[in-house]
Amino acid sequence: MTSSIYCVIIFFGTIYGGSAEADNLILDRFGRCRKIVIILAGMIGVGKTTYTYRLAEELGTQPFFEPVEENPILDKYYEDPDKYGFALQIYFLNKRFKMIKAAYHDDNNILDRSIYEDALFTYINTLKGSISEQEYDIYLELLDNMMEEIEGLPKKAPDLLIYLDGSFDHIMNNIKKRGRNYEQPNEENGLADYYQLLYKHYQNWYEDYNYSPKMRIATDDLDIANPNDWNHVYQQIQEKMRTIGLEK
Repeated sequence: MTSSIYCVIIFFGTIYGGSAEADNLILDRFGRCRKIVIILAGMIGVGKTTYTYRLAEELGTQPFFEPVEENPILDKYYEDPDKYGFALQIYFLNKRFKMIKAAYHDDNNILDRSIYEDALFTYINTLKGSISEQEYDIYLELLDNMMEEIEGLPKKAPDLLIYLDGSFDHIMNNIKKRGRNYEQPNEENGLADYYQLLYKHYQNWYEDYNYSPKMRIATDDLDIANPNDWNHVYQQIQEKMRTIGLEK
C-alpha cells in the first residue's frame, strides 16, 4: 500500500462490551486514528498470532505480540476466575494501552490482539458472574479514560475486519497442541463450557458486525506455514482490500 500506515489489531471477538453504549464508547474513542486499521478477529486458539506474524511480514510492519508468558495473573485466573477475573482484565487493559502508544509512536506496526478485544473478555466474565456489574462499569469507565489519552486515532471504525473462523473442534485441537497447561479443559475447571460460551459469542458477533467492511477466512483446512496455503489467504486479503479501496 502506498503511504498509508498500518495498525493491524487482532481481536478475538468484538468491539463489544455487551451493549450498544459500550460498542459506541469504544468505536468513538477509536475514531481519532489517521492510520489504516485492519482487525484480525477470532476465537482464542484460532491462530491469530501466527496470522499476525505472516501478515506483518507481507506488509512490512512490526508486530507487537501479547506478553502471555510474562502475565503473572493469567494462570491464576484459569484456576480461580471469580477471584482473578477483574484483576486480569485490568492487567490486560493496562498492557494493551501501553502497546497502542508504542505502536502509534512509529509508522507501521501490527498488534497481536487489541484493547477492544479485552472488552469482550470482560463482558463474558460478567455473564459468568466472575466480574460484577459494578466492576464492569468501572472497567468501561477506565477504558473510556484511557482512550481519551490516545492521540492520533481519528477513525470511528476499522478499515477492514478479517474474521478467522474455525470449527470448535479445530480450535480445541489448537489449544491442546500449543500445550499451555492452564488452558486445557477438564472435568473440574469448567473451561469447556467457557470456551463454548466464547465460541457462541464470536459466531453471533461476526454475523451482527456492521461497523466496517469484513471478510471471513475459514482456517480448518489451512496450514499457513505452507507457502501455498498462505498465498491463498493473502490473495483473499489483497482482493478484499482492492475491493474496498485499500490499494497496495
